[in-house]
Amino acid sequence: MPDDAMTTDPLRLPDHADLPSPDTARLAIDAVRVLSMDAVQAANSGHPGTPMALAPAGYLLWRHHLRHNPANPHWIDRDRFVLSVGHASMLIYSLLHLSGYELSLDDLRNFRQWESPTAGHPELGEPAGVETTTGPLGQGVANSVGMALAERWLAARFNRPGHRIIDHRTWAFCSDGDLMEGVSHEAAEIAGHQKLGKLIWIFDDNEITIEGSTDLASSTDQLKRFESYGWHTQVVEGGNDLASLHDAIERARAENGRPSLISLRTTIAWGSPNKAGTAGAHGAPLGEDEIRLTKERLGYPSHEPFHVPDEARREWGRCSPRGAGLEADWTARFEAYRAEHPEAAAELERFLAGELPDDWAEGIPDLSAETKGAATRAVSGRVLQGLAAKVPNLIGGSADLAPSNKTEIAEAGSIFAGNAAGRNLHYGVREHAMGSIMNGMALHGGVRPYGGTFLIFSDYMRPAIRLAGLMKQPVTYVFTHDSIGLGEDGPTHQPVEQLLALRAIPNLVDLRPADALETAHAWRLAVEHTDGPAFLSLTRQGVPPLSRERTPDPDAVRRGGYIFREAEGGEPTLILIGTGSELQLAVEAAEVLEGEGTPTRVVSLMSWTLFGRQDAAYRDRVLPPAVRARVSVEAGTTLGWERFIGLDGASVGIDRFGASAPAPVLYEKLGVTVEAVIARSREVLKAL
Repeated sequence: MPDDAMTTDPLRLPDHADLPSPDTARLAIDAVRVLSMDAVQAANSGHPGTPMALAPAGYLLWRHHLRHNPANPHWIDRDRFVLSVGHASMLIYSLLHLSGYELSLDDLRNFRQWESPTAGHPELGEPAGVETTTGPLGQGVANSVGMALAERWLAARFNRPGHRIIDHRTWAFCSDGDLMEGVSHEAAEIAGHQKLGKLIWIFDDNEITIEGSTDLASSTDQLKRFESYGWHTQVVEGGNDLASLHDAIERARAENGRPSLISLRTTIAWGSPNKAGTAGAHGAPLGEDEIRLTKERLGYPSHEPFHVPDEARREWGRCSPRGAGLEADWTARFEAYRAEHPEAAAELERFLAGELPDDWAEGIPDLSAETKGAATRAVSGRVLQGLAAKVPNLIGGSADLAPSNKTEIAEAGSIFAGNAAGRNLHYGVREHAMGSIMNGMALHGGVRPYGGTFLIFSDYMRPAIRLAGLMKQPVTYVFTHDSIGLGEDGPTHQPVEQLLALRAIPNLVDLRPADALETAHAWRLAVEHTDGPAFLSLTRQGVPPLSRERTPDPDAVRRGGYIFREAEGGEPTLILIGTGSELQLAVEAAEVLEGEGTPTRVVSLMSWTLFGRQDAAYRDRVLPPAVRARVSVEAGTTLGWERFIGLDGASVGIDRFGASAPAPVLYEKLGVTVEAVIARSREVLKAL
C-alpha cells in the first residue's frame, strides 16, 4: 500500500441520520480490523487481510442495511447474509460479537481452537447467525441463489394483498476466488435467468490471491460477464467510500428485476504499513510488530489485544434495538395476517418448522401387489407424484434430465420470475450449481428440495453433497441410470465407483432399492430423514417385482438391511447380499444353491448407512457372525464390501470401467450374473 493510501482512501460516510460521526464510525470499523488481526495472531493461523479490507462494508451493511435481530438469529423474515469468502471468517465473527449475538470475546480469543464456535471457516449455526458453512470457494454464493429462490417461492405462495410477510433479501460477500470457481458462474447464470432481484453480491475486488496478483491467472472482466448473465452491475472505487457503497446498495435494492453485483475495489489488509495490498496478508498472521504498527497507523486507542473501546461498543450496540424494532414491526404485521388468513399462516409456520402434513405418507402408492417389472426410476416418478400431492412444499427439478430422471411434478408449473410459485426448477446442465442451490433452499427453510441427474454425474456435484452432509441439510438427490444397466452409452456414463464414493460421505443416507416396493420405502425414508441428505440410486433398466413369501419381516426394509429371503429351515450356511437391480441375481442364485442342499439366506442391503445405524444385535441377526460364507453382488466396485462379507467372503462386482453394449451383454461379459454368484459361493464354501 502506498504511504499515502490512508489519506487517498479516507472514510466517507453517507449523509444519513442513523449513522454516527466519522470518528465514531471509524472506531467501530477499526474494532473489526483489530479483533480480526488479534484473533489470527493468537491462533497463529488464519486470514487477516480480507476482514481488514471489508470491515467498512461489513459495518455499513450490518449496522444500517441488513434486516437482522441479534436477539433472535432465527427470525423468519430476517435478511440472509452469506460470507462466501469463508476464509475471512474473523469478519463475520467480529460482526456477530460486536452487534450483539451470543459470541463472547473469549470465543474470539479461541479462534480456530478445539470445540470453539469460531472455527477456521464459518460453520452453520456455530455461532448462531452463521447461515451456511463456507470456505470451499463458490459454494456460499451458490447457496445464496437457493436462499433467494426459497424466499421468492414462499413470498409467492403466502403473501397477500396488504400483507407482505415474506419480504427479505439475500446478501453475499464474495472474493476473486469465489468468482474463479465455476460453480459461482453456474449459479449466477441461473440467478440472472430467474431474475432474482432480491439477491445482492458484494465482490471484494482486491486483485490478490494466495499466489499473488490475480493477473497471474485471470484477466476476466467480471462486470461484463455478469451483465451477460442478466445482472445489474456497479463499481465502488474505494473500500472506505461508504457514501458511494451506500448509494450503490440503494440502487441495488431498487432493482427488482435483476440480481445485483457490486464490485468494491478494496486494499487487502488496509491499514497495515508493510503488508497492505500484498499476498502476504492473505493467509498468515501479520505478526506482533506489524499489528502494533497498524494500530498506531489507525490511531487506535489501545495496543492491548482484543480491546474494543466503549464508544465503539455503544455504536455497535445500536444494532440490537434496531433489530428488535424490525422484528416487532414484523410480528405485529404477521399477527394481522394470521387474523385474516389463519390457514395460510398455520401452513407457513409448519413449512418453516420442517413439519410434514399428518397425512403425507398417504401419498405414497401401495406397490406391494405389483406384478409387472419396471425401472426403479419410473417407479420413483410415480411415488414422487403421490408425495407431491400431499407435501406442497416439495419442489425440485433436474440438471436437464427430468424426462430421464422422472423428476417433474405433473401439472405443477415451472419456476420462473413470472410463475414464482411453480414447483419444477430447470437447472440446465449445471449439476454443481443444482447441488449448491438445493443446499441454499434447505438452509433458508420452508421448502423441501430435491434434484435429479444420472448417478455418474454426482461427481460434478460432490462438493455440494459433502457440504449438505456436513451441515445436515434435508436434501434429496434422485440419481438414475445407476449401473452398467444403462447400456450402450458406454463407460463414460456407467457408474462404477460412484456408489462407494457417495457412501463414504458422512451423514449422507444411501438408498438403492431393488424393486417397486423398496423404491416406495426409499422415498419414504428420504422424506422422513430431516437431519441430513439422502440419495436414491435408481435403474434405467426394468427390474421384476420380487416375491417376499420368505421375508420374515417385510417392514424391516426401513432398517436399511434386512432378511429378504430366509434360508430353508431358517439356519443359513451361506448368505448372499445384494442391492438394487442385482438383488434379483442373489435370489435366483439362492434357489439354485438351495437345490444343491446349501441353506442360503438372501439379504437386501438397500442402505449401508441405515443398516450401520442399527444396534449390534439386529445387525448380528441379519448377518450372523458365525456364518462366514458370504457373497455380495452389486454392479459396481467391490471395494468396501469386505465390511459385510468379512475376510472369508467374496464379491461379484465390477473393478474396471464398463463398455458400450446392450445391458444384458454387459452383465454377461463383465461377469455380474447368476452363474458368477453361484460359482463364487461354491468357492467360498469349499474354502471354509
